[in-house]
Amino acid sequence: MDLEFKLQVFEGPLDLLLHLIEKNKVNIYDIPIVTITEQYMEYIRQMDRQDLNIVSEFLVMAATLLDIKAKMLLPKEVDENEEEVDPREELVRRLLEYKRYKYMSFELKDREIDAEKINYKQETIPIEVKKYEPPVDMDQLMKGITLQQLSKIFSEVLKRQENRVDQVRSQFGTIEKEEVSIEDKMDYVLDFTVKNKHYSFKKLLKKQCSKVQVIVTFLAILELMKTGKIMITQEHIFDEIVIDVVEA
Repeated sequence: MDLEFKLQVFEGPLDLLLHLIEKNKVNIYDIPIVTITEQYMEYIRQMDRQDLNIVSEFLVMAATLLDIKAKMLLPKEVDENEEEVDPREELVRRLLEYKRYKYMSFELKDREIDAEKINYKQETIPIEVKKYEPPVDMDQLMKGITLQQLSKIFSEVLKRQENRVDQVRSQFGTIEKEEVSIEDKMDYVLDFTVKNKHYSFKKLLKKQCSKVQVIVTFLAILELMKTGKIMITQEHIFDEIVIDVVEA
């Protein structure tokens, strides 16, 4: 009868190495590379070979461990500062980084589980209760306040109000929009032309009380010229522009 056993599943070669280090209770900064490599290789031999992608990751780490094991047997290498180079240094760095992220994931998972236990209930306070404000007790509010203190508070409030006023903008007048239609202005210009027969453009503009009135009057004249109801003449450049009515 064949013996059957189940291997523990690891997320990757670093996860397996970290497990072996914790299992053997060794210092991660001083890994017994021979012992760890032998245990690691034993796990590789027992792995399922069906998923080549996963197996290849473990085989690459196995090659790395064997390389480190070989370097440990050779004379120590030194760097430019004449300090000994530990072949395990890069592996230790990767293991520490993996361990940090692994335990961070455990913490996040615990927080997610705890968050699922939190239930939120929307407020069901009646509107009348929410709007309720307790009456102000004026006797309690004014307790201990003298007339001098009230006068000082009032002066400070007035001073704050004055500071809020923009001294420049407050001098501006109110801008009101004039409702002037071209149709109304056309009727006005036509009526003015019929009464005056022959007059200057400047005379008509003097009758207008605002810049908007002048602009609309100019547009009305152009429209009346287009429809052939008035005629504009100017004998020489810079002479007066004269308006005449077109007799029907």
